[in-house]
Amino acid sequence: MLLESLREYSMRLEDMPPVMYIKTPIRWFIDLDGEGNLLGFVSATGSKARGKDRGKMMYAPNILRSSGIKPKLLADKGDYVLGLADENSKPERVKECHNAFVELVRQCAAATNKSSVRAVLRFLENWDPQKTSLPEDLDPGDNLTFRVDGRLPIEDPDIQNFWAGYTNPQEGDTATCLLCGQLKTPADRHPVKIKGIPGGQTSGMALVSANAEAFESYGLEASRIAPICFDCAERYGKAANALIEDDATHLRLGSCVYLFWTRKPCSFSIASLLSDPRPEDVKALLASVYTGRQVEPGDDDLFYATALASSGGRVAVRDWLETTLGDVKRNLSRFFTLQQLVDPRGREGPPLGLYPLALSTVREGKDLPPATPRAILRLALNGGALPYWLLFEAVKRAKAEKGREKITRPRAALIKMVLLSQKPNFTEGSALEKLDTSNRNPAYLCGRLLAVLEGIQRSALPGINTTIVDRFYGTASTAPAAIFSRLLRGSQGHLGKLRKEKPGLYYYWQQALENILGELSSFPPVLTLEEQGYFALGYYHQRAAARESASSGEDGE
Repeated sequence: MLLESLREYSMRLEDMPPVMYIKTPIRWFIDLDGEGNLLGFVSATGSKARGKDRGKMMYAPNILRSSGIKPKLLADKGDYVLGLADENSKPERVKECHNAFVELVRQCAAATNKSSVRAVLRFLENWDPQKTSLPEDLDPGDNLTFRVDGRLPIEDPDIQNFWAGYTNPQEGDTATCLLCGQLKTPADRHPVKIKGIPGGQTSGMALVSANAEAFESYGLEASRIAPICFDCAERYGKAANALIEDDATHLRLGSCVYLFWTRKPCSFSIASLLSDPRPEDVKALLASVYTGRQVEPGDDDLFYATALASSGGRVAVRDWLETTLGDVKRNLSRFFTLQQLVDPRGREGPPLGLYPLALSTVREGKDLPPATPRAILRLALNGGALPYWLLFEAVKRAKAEKGREKITRPRAALIKMVLLSQKPNFTEGSALEKLDTSNRNPAYLCGRLLAVLEGIQRSALPGINTTIVDRFYGTASTAPAAIFSRLLRGSQGHLGKLRKEKPGLYYYWQQALENILGELSSFPPVLTLEEQGYFALGYYHQRAAARESASSGEDGE
């Protein structure tokens, strides 16, 4: 279904390249006149890779070339086009490459009878690099193509048709194509490699292939293990590359690239909402879902999403989703509702993208396993509940943080999302969005208490580097009974200092302390994983409320 959907998507690509053409960086144009006389070499500038200008990106002939000698028509590297060699090249092989390129041009000239191709052929037959001054910065690895009287032969429709027939011979056994259902000759190897997969080969990788006997069956080899005709194979590959190139249809997270598209054209961008959600876009989405009003028509249109990663030189499909656009909008609205949380200053917080939520479970981005963003993405697109192992990762990361904020807003939001998504009846509302003084959960109250004790310490000792949270958060969040009595005794000295020096702060913190302790009959000996999540939210909410009070002119942290 994935490949069939990609092939279907290719049908509506406005800039679908000609058959067996792909975007290629062309570094040099070889200018010729109509008789094939050299006018000069013209540099084409474009994007840079590793400090080197790769040239202008344009559609040019392409062919799979993992081994052997296979020239590309009228546009190729310097060794094929001009027989140029560097210090690592084998002269005999370079000569064979150049001869193969010339022979291909000769076949094209005979088949098309185009004057531009005949001019190129005359140039190549008379070409002698020893008698021509080449540009100093021309590298044998650069891509070159020809311009004849100011026009590019590779853009001629007749030449493009020749290349399509040359690369797609309709000979050999036939089989029913898995995508179009027609009886055609299957492609031995699918002609378009998929590029842009994190950690994958820059030249691209195959999605369907077999290079060992263990992968073969019924005598079928290479890509014939899944018979797909040449046209369909090229189309699904170009569609995948188009989705990866468009910022509106892909999202990179960790070792995966996620692709999103709909069966029919749609202006609703899932990728931007998940990567960098703007508050106004999220508000419009929530309003459309909860009022029954559609943002865009066509909510019954099919929606597709997949996750691609590299695996041993091939593309691996890590996930696949097929649903409707309307369902995705409803699930996305729930995704943003679940994460609603005040910022560290107690104010309304902006919506969070997928990446900061996933990153809150690890120390650095390089440590992020693919399963984490995949689980969050499935909640966003498919609904359901976040797994408890995400709560474990977030709680574990909070305990391990040293010298940094233990409960960041993304981490607190992810904890909240796990807890509330497990509740089947939760759809909307402000549950756990900010400090809830009516919440009697002992774990939540213990979290609030730790935040108050930390606030007392910071108020009494301004500029302190290491607080009780840095030293005792792990114990307090797992075994409150083992540590809180000691922390309460230690706070009495700080309160005494505040009573003498800062009576306003003393009253604020003493009242907060009494309000919490008045609801706690005893400290729990051990907290479960879920209770540790509530502890973290209580701590975050209390700190945010204290900072809000301070910013509004009231006493607080």
